[in-house]
Amino acid sequence: MIRIQLLSLVLSLGLLAFVVEMVRREKLLEQYSLLWIFGSVVLLALSASPRLLDRVAPVLGIAYPPAALFLGGIFLLVLLALHFSLVVSKLSKQTRILAQKLARLEEERKDRRPDA
Repeated sequence: MIRIQLLSLVLSLGLLAFVVEMVRREKLLEQYSLLWIFGSVVLLALSASPRLLDRVAPVLGIAYPPAALFLGGIFLLVLLALHFSLVVSKLSKQTRILAQKLARLEEERKDRRPDA
């Protein structure tokens, strides 16, 4: 049990440090890092406190408490996938609108240009 706890603790800390470093280097925007930070803090709390993990696992119907960490990780990934799907959808819509506006502007410019 101590190996699994130590491994999950190290991985959770590593994830949190990696996300903070990516934000610091401006490779990841703060708005997108919030879910990552929240997830890694939850995983870190569950990793650091076996008692908390032992209490949470039965509530979730999980017989082996460390499996609750994997469930938490999977849930985090599902949340991130949903979040990024929403972001991509919004950006796709904005791109289509911008392309339509650009096409209109180019058409207006053509109409104003005298024929040579």
